[in-house]
Amino acid sequence: MSEPLWTLPALAAATGGRIVGSPAARIDGVSIDSRTLAPNDAFFAIHGDVHDGHAFAAAALAKGAAVAIVAEEKLAALPANGRYLVVDDVLEALRRAGIAARARSKARIAAVTGSVGKTTTKEALRLALSESGKVHASVASFNNHWGVPLTLARMPADVDFAVFEIGMNHAGEITPLTKMVRPHVAIVTTVAPVHLEFFDSVEDIARAKAEIFLGLEPRGVAVINGDIPYTGILIEAAGRAGAARIVTFGETPGLDARLEAVSLKTGFSTLRATVLGEAVTVKVGAPGRHMAVNALAVLAATVALGADLARASLALANLSAQKGRGARVVLSVGRGEAVLIDESYNANPASMRAALDLLAQTPVGLRGRRIAVLGDMLELGETGPSLHAELAGPIATAQVDKVFCAGPLMRALWQHLPAERRGAYAEQSKDLESILLNDIGPGDAVMIKGSLGSRMGPLVDALRARFTAAISDPEDLTA
Repeated sequence: MSEPLWTLPALAAATGGRIVGSPAARIDGVSIDSRTLAPNDAFFAIHGDVHDGHAFAAAALAKGAAVAIVAEEKLAALPANGRYLVVDDVLEALRRAGIAARARSKARIAAVTGSVGKTTTKEALRLALSESGKVHASVASFNNHWGVPLTLARMPADVDFAVFEIGMNHAGEITPLTKMVRPHVAIVTTVAPVHLEFFDSVEDIARAKAEIFLGLEPRGVAVINGDIPYTGILIEAAGRAGAARIVTFGETPGLDARLEAVSLKTGFSTLRATVLGEAVTVKVGAPGRHMAVNALAVLAATVALGADLARASLALANLSAQKGRGARVVLSVGRGEAVLIDESYNANPASMRAALDLLAQTPVGLRGRRIAVLGDMLELGETGPSLHAELAGPIATAQVDKVFCAGPLMRALWQHLPAERRGAYAEQSKDLESILLNDIGPGDAVMIKGSLGSRMGPLVDALRARFTAAISDPEDLTA
């Protein structure tokens, strides 16, 4: 039998909890969600933004949780025959468990942040490192004040590498998270006008992203996008934080990991690059120039972590775009097919432009059209309307035939679109559903994107429900 993730005494010592009842001695996982909990998981009853986990502690125990970590003040209201670790504060206990898991680990660790591309870069790095050893990585976008300690607490003691995603929307958020993770390599994918509602300038966003370097281990490496106007801010911050080495990546001549040439295909890209003095040819299984550039960060980090560059380069062929982040779906429409590009997870001006580039690269049928279905980009503050209106230029460059807009901020774009490009506008995305379902035709390529709060995902679901669908990377829709 494999070693447990935690033993009860070790978890009790890590969290500072006292044992009540008869919890299992072996703990194989850590959960904060009773719906997805597996037998022998430890259930941390954290108080989230919507629900208090204590309300689900009994259900977690009934599903076979080894133990429930609960607050002292809530114990009296819980079933008396439960299996508990009782702590002062459950979220703080999770943080303590994460710190303890990091302290016992001998893994080489990377942390990723950036305005765009964090999750995909994290997944690409996980894939690249898996060819050189056992890898632990955060699932989904677990990159905040509970996601990072949860990912740490789930880290087995025997992994060779670990990859963490760290996010923020306020200054100061990254610092405590990166100091928990203590990465050997810290990556900043890019800096863009995101969360401007909470910042005075994009330069301030760059400084906030640069907090990731404050957690670097001694002899740590900073991997920085060298193509952006804020590279200098990031390099300066990495130096002040004590980075032993700074590695730059991108397309600009003279960078440490430089893209020499790239061929962009519908479902993938091939590239030639020089990575820390070594020439490589790489196929990246997910499409888009931004994917090719971020692959350079992944390969540079691979070298810095002591993994095999050649094996990592080959592994990236298996990278695929994820649901909500560029996944492609073939729809059976009438007597033909259309392709759906699902970019519905989130949006900001930089990622919106990248998604429009992907749409531009997607072939259409003989009478097919390129259709963009766009929802509000949120947290942009006073600049929101102008940043939405500015998308009219990239839409024209991408030769988009028809645009559907949803949300009050998207009205600014709608007003800047020529009449021949206007599909429909609605204050809420749900009001576009029937119009969109009736408009899609054979040969079309449809891209759906917006911030999570704009609820563009249900439009993706509606298209998939109406038309027979299968995940695919179509090369040609001309038949």
